[in-house]
Amino acid sequence: MSQPVPEPAPRPQLSTGLNLAVNYGPLLLFFVANKFGDLFIATGVFMAAMVVAVGVSWWKIRHVPPMLLLTFAIVLVFGGLTLWLQDETFIKLKPTLIYGIFAALLFFGLATGRPTLKLVMDGALPGIDAAGWTKLTRNWALFFVAMMVANEVARRMLTTDQWVSFKVWGVTLAFFVFALAQAPLMTRHGLNLGDEPKP
Repeated sequence: MSQPVPEPAPRPQLSTGLNLAVNYGPLLLFFVANKFGDLFIATGVFMAAMVVAVGVSWWKIRHVPPMLLLTFAIVLVFGGLTLWLQDETFIKLKPTLIYGIFAALLFFGLATGRPTLKLVMDGALPGIDAAGWTKLTRNWALFFVAMMVANEVARRMLTTDQWVSFKVWGVTLAFFVFALAQAPLMTRHGLNLGDEPKP
């Protein structure tokens, strides 16, 4: 008889503090650099900070989360265009593109019966059942569509400094509030952070 195939070991995760630093440190530096310089200086700082964030993630866990990797690539491309052409439009379009890609990937996962969110977050949210992953993926897909629209409105109606504040503080707050709002759904569908993940 064939031996059962052992399950792969869970991928190592960044500590909570380091995860926050990797994901939100570049944004904070972007805000500070814009405050004391301008958007072009802030864009250069943002690009450098993203390089450091990706490097830290690889150094600590030998892995770069897909969302961070996609953000990194788009920041480099659109940040580079911003600096090369000296046009603020490109860095302001970056969030719209990122949110649009995330929404499209999540909706594609739903359409094909494989909730994309589960593929990238399963290790961090153990125990959630299939229905829970489907609902959570749907909710985040709709949220990313809303954030895409919000950025398009903001970049057209706000000054550059106001847009930077919206991007750093408004968007960050929206993400935290929305994530917390998903807690009851995750709990109803089996989230169990106190025990080992379900087989």
